[in-house]
Amino acid sequence: MKTLSLARSFFLLGLCSSIGFAADDAGFKSLFNGKDLTGWEGNTDLWSAEDGTIKGVTKADPKLTHNTFLVWTNGTVDDFELRLSYKIVNGNSGIQYRSKVLRKGQFGPIVGGYQADFEAGKTYSGILYEEQGRGILAQRGQKTAIKEDDAKKTKVEVTGNVGDSKEIQSKIKNEDWNEYVVIAKGNHLQHFINGVPTADVTDEQEEKAAKSGVLALQIHVGPPMTVQFKDIRIKSLK
Repeated sequence: MKTLSLARSFFLLGLCSSIGFAADDAGFKSLFNGKDLTGWEGNTDLWSAEDGTIKGVTKADPKLTHNTFLVWTNGTVDDFELRLSYKIVNGNSGIQYRSKVLRKGQFGPIVGGYQADFEAGKTYSGILYEEQGRGILAQRGQKTAIKEDDAKKTKVEVTGNVGDSKEIQSKIKNEDWNEYVVIAKGNHLQHFINGVPTADVTDEQEEKAAKSGVLALQIHVGPPMTVQFKDIRIKSLK
């Protein structure tokens, strides 16, 4: 009877866990089928689907001359919560959202807009960076408001913090899987890695604050690198 009771306990625990996970992901839809790059567009010499992940790889030759992207082609994003897991070895990458495909480059699409940054180093993971635009809008751990001065130049005003940068970095697993969450609602943008808030931005620069745009994954110029993404899912907050 004890053995049966123990087995039943493990079963119920597992059932409760799976129910909790399903409830937690309620309303989310998957953006990657786990098998191929259907619904995504980019340079297939650099991007592939492998072992249930989207994989981006660069080599020393040919050397990239510009950042390039894998663009989700099944729609645009506006107010949403995005969840995914990433793993990176060497280099830098990021998640573009509410962005624009600016042009086609030698190595694939060139995209500009909001980016949830991450890297193999210890400085930029979690920041909000505007690719091909205003640059860093929040360092890791910062809460900021993006404003405009009298000359209509961008002014990043630090209004608080969401945590200590070094402590946030200590929660990020090196060369292993981490979960990234991006929440965008109106002009309020939030990033989280492994459940820890990393950046919180209110973009008050009306003419430059994107409300909608494409979603894309980045390969950055620099040393040879490998980046992987999986469990990519999104929920509309409209």
